[in-house]
Amino acid sequence: MTDALTITGIDTYYGDSHVLHGVSFSLQPGRLLGLLGRNGAGKTTCMSTIMGFLAPRRGEISLYGEPVAGLAPDVIARKGICLVPQGRRMFRTLTVRENLMVAAQSRKNGGIASWSLDRVFQLFPRLAERHAQVAGSLSGGEQQMLAIGRALMGNPRVLLMDEPSEGLAPQLVAEVGRTIAQLKSEGQSIVLVEQNIKLTLDLADDIVIINTGRVVFRGTAGELRLDDAIVSQHLGVF
Repeated sequence: MTDALTITGIDTYYGDSHVLHGVSFSLQPGRLLGLLGRNGAGKTTCMSTIMGFLAPRRGEISLYGEPVAGLAPDVIARKGICLVPQGRRMFRTLTVRENLMVAAQSRKNGGIASWSLDRVFQLFPRLAERHAQVAGSLSGGEQQMLAIGRALMGNPRVLLMDEPSEGLAPQLVAEVGRTIAQLKSEGQSIVLVEQNIKLTLDLADDIVIINTGRVVFRGTAGELRLDDAIVSQHLGVF
């Protein structure tokens, strides 16, 4: 079976600063991979590299076997990698509906039901209620729903989620967790970057830990739960 997403030997720089050092991992179709690490470890840089915001100097990235490293972000999105960005980054002066429609793409996606405006509104009824409201006036939780809904409107083959629980109250974190679990149950392939380790371990099939731009652990969520030394050394959790 061809991997949904394969990262092989990626080196990424910010100017002269070498941030990612030979990062490699793969995501299998229909699975959720949790990408963990301390602040500044390189997780968001990894997501930015996959999405094309940063071009790797070395290494390969492929989507179902098709090379995508170095392509423009809009080309990568059209090929089927869609991002829920850290900090939500919506168009604050556009309405909820306009934010969703600007990202809309149609795609046949291996038997997974396609995403439409109506389907996003079914997933997030609160967005349906606020469809004509400008995004900048939404609550933090509603903005996160909108960020997820906007990515889904691209009908992703691979969904990247960068800190979707950041800054949310515990009740909303649980709601985001239920949403991600539902997407996974429907066969969506997901890479999840999270500081919330418990949330990640509850959702993930596989785990990759990055420390100072290098992969230091690659295995299943179950294996990580049994390895307290790895967790405390690289994530600072005891």
